[in-house]
Amino acid sequence: MIHPEELRKVAKRVVWFKPPEETLKEPQLFLAHVMTYGTLADIVTAMKYYSDEDFDRVLCNPPAGVFDLRSWNYWNLRFRHEPVPPLPSRSLSFANDQRVSTP
Repeated sequence: MIHPEELRKVAKRVVWFKPPEETLKEPQLFLAHVMTYGTLADIVTAMKYYSDEDFDRVLCNPPAGVFDLRSWNYWNLRFRHEPVPPLPSRSLSFANDQRVSTP
């Protein structure tokens, strides 16, 4: 699928470690990065191509390790998820069965 140039520019900026076309194949991950690292202009651009439901879906099934606390709180309040759920985290397991959670 070929995406509009303005969307590819946003993808390149907010997910700097992957090619834009690869990033845009994963809308959940792309939107999570826009919601965390995007400028107002990036968000406005993304909102031209994705619905409020798409953004809300990201909050309902967020990728761990992308959101910071400020962005997480803002977007949950924006979509009226009150009380705001805990920041998503991932659990790391070590050989000695020790578990560590990270934001």
